[in-house]
Amino acid sequence: MSDEKTYAIRPQFHKKFKPMQVKEIIQKCLDEKLTDKKYHVDKASKFTRELADTIKQELKDLNWDRYKYVVQVVIGEQRGEGVKMGSRCFWDEETDNQAFATFSNDSLFATAVAYGVYLY
Repeated sequence: MSDEKTYAIRPQFHKKFKPMQVKEIIQKCLDEKLTDKKYHVDKASKFTRELADTIKQELKDLNWDRYKYVVQVVIGEQRGEGVKMGSRCFWDEETDNQAFATFSNDSLFATAVAYGVYLY
């Protein structure tokens, strides 16, 4: 057995961030947590933290080595107004990626975005 360190500069194909798989995880978490909920200003911040933590843990459970995750969740009251959300990232297009999903009912809307960044 060698004590020599190896440095992976790219993830193996089966260990890469897969946006469609992540989108399914995010959608499942949003649906489970928010389906029967009504918007309440005092509970919205708690729901966003819980959702972000749940999504991040689900991503960690995928065991994609050396990935760091950033999860952002936005919950707002459904008032018939539009909401725009944008982001910019400086990353490696070959290893890093993102996925998002949305949810809405008569009372609230939610958007969750997960970023997977490969750590060199």
